[in-house]
Formats: sequence, structure tokens, C-alpha cells
Amino acid sequence: MEKIIEVRGISKAYGKRKTKEKIHAVRDVSFDVNRGEVLGLLGPNGAGKTSTIKMLCGLLESDAGSITINGLDIYKKRLKALEHISAVLEGNRNLYWRLTVRENLEYFAGNRGYSRKQVAYQADKLLEQFNLKDKENELVNGLSRGMQQKLAIAVALLANTDVILLDEPTLGLDVEVSYELRNILNRIVKEEKRTIIISSHDMPVVQELCDRVIIINKGEVVIDDRVENLLRLFETRAYSIKLGEELSINQKNKLLSRFPLSTYKASSHETIVEVNLEHGQDIYELFDLLKEEGTMVESIDRITIDFEQVFMQIVKGGMTNEMATPIQC
Repeated sequence: MEKIIEVRGISKAYGKRKTKEKIHAVRDVSFDVNRGEVLGLLGPNGAGKTSTIKMLCGLLESDAGSITINGLDIYKKRLKALEHISAVLEGNRNLYWRLTVRENLEYFAGNRGYSRKQVAYQADKLLEQFNLKDKENELVNGLSRGMQQKLAIAVALLANTDVILLDEPTLGLDVEVSYELRNILNRIVKEEKRTIIISSHDMPVVQELCDRVIIINKGEVVIDDRVENLLRLFETRAYSIKLGEELSINQKNKLLSRFPLSTYKASSHETIVEVNLEHGQDIYELFDLLKEEGTMVESIDRITIDFEQVFMQIVKGGMTNEMATPIQC
């Protein structure tokens, strides 16, 4: 596939106030973004994801490494390179609040060199797609948070750049608006084949929209794989085991110690252990633990998991690409 962005060995460290000590936020991060794909760029708080995003957008210069966008080095040919990417950044004001909805679309398109006439048709289309047509003459500061976010994304799309970066596109939105925005983005992705980078803690957004995910943890890339592969991988590892009786305290402690991503649920009706096995032989260790006190097993089923569970297990379990190979059970 054709690469639109190439990131090679970027690093970033910040100096602590009043000391000479440095905090390494990003360490030797490398990845590619292919033209026409939707990439999820994920990571827990403090993992280095935000610094990586800012370097991609030219807002922060790396201490080492290189970033090229459409073949242009972002540090040597900054303005030319940034013509190929537009972004909606969380925590930034991406709109002019004293302009109307349509005026914002026209103003930011003008900054990219497009005349009002040139963008008129596409602006109308975007207003319809984002359900903003009846608000086009209203000032932005009078809109709801959800409408402002939809407009900010429409502005980014109207720039017609090769890459669109959406940082937490559904943050702070209520469930209904978040669902609406996911549907809108899903239609745009399928119809227009845009290259989009999405950073989000809203895992349904990632699961529904992204082809591939890169997960950064402790400043390093730990996973770079397709969403479908990761879901398939964890489906082969996640099991729900129904027991005929409760575990003893000793068994429970051993279970949670040996399998830290497991859960134990006991009630008057049933006892369920949900466990994620990292290696094929782990199943035998689990059965040995149950056999110690003659615990009866009534049923074993594989668990259908979603991407939020995948993400949490990767981050908490310290998984890397080298470890992400399916097991045989």
C-alpha cells in the first residue's frame, strides 16, 4: 500500500522544573500510515500519545527522528508538509465562535486557498451530512457542544487534505450525539476513502471505524496491527468457566495472582471465572489449580469481547507485537 505518512524513530523528552532530570515521553517511535486507511492511535494517559500527535501536526518538534507527510519532511519543509494534514485537536478551540456555522466553513477553507465559490457545493453537502443545515446562519458560541464538534470535523474535511487527524472526536458528547457522529464518520469513511487518524478513549469509535491500531504505552509502540486481528487473537484466549462450587480463598488468591486479567464472580446461583490465557499451556495450569481442591467444572465457553477489553488487556498485560500471536487450545 502507498504510504502517506512515515514516522521514523521520533523521541521527545521534557525537562523537569528546577532540576536537570528529563522525562522521556516518546522513545524511538516508528510507524506508517497508508493512504486511504483509518488508523487508531491509542494509549493510556501519560503514554506519550499526545506528544506524538503534536509532533505529527507540527506543533512540537521531536528531539530525534523524522516525520514525512506525502514525501515532505515536516521539519525541513514544514509549511508544504502541513498542507497535507488537517486536525481537530481535543482541548483546542478549532472554530471562531463569533462567526456563523457557514462563515466558519468558508473562513477556514479560505485559509487553505479556496474561494467561497469553490467550496459552496461541498460546504452544502457537509452541512447536510452533519445535520447542521438548519443552523448554518447561527453563531457558533450559541451551539451545543455536539454541534460545535460536528462543525469542527466538517471544517477539517472541507480542507480537502490528504490526512485528517481527529483527537478525541466524541469526548464530552452525550450518548445520542456520540452515536450520531460515529454513524456520520462511518458513512464518510466508506464513501470517500479518506485517510483518517483517530485518537480516542471511546472504544466503539475505534472498533467501528478503524482498520488498524497503533497502541503507545510508556512512550513506545507496543502494538501495530489490524483491529480484526487483535479481536480474533483475544477471542481465542478469553474463556468463561462455570464452576460447580465456589473457590476457596487460597484458590482465588492463586487465580488472581497467576492470571491477573481474570475475574471471579460468585453468587447463590452460580460461580463464574473469566480468564485470559496468554500461552497454550496456561489452560493446564488453570485446571491444575481447580483440581487442587477437586473443584467441579460444569462448562467452558469462549468469550466474545469488544475492543475496549482488548485495549485494557494489552495495556495492563504489557503485551507487545512479538507476544501477539494466537495460541492453540
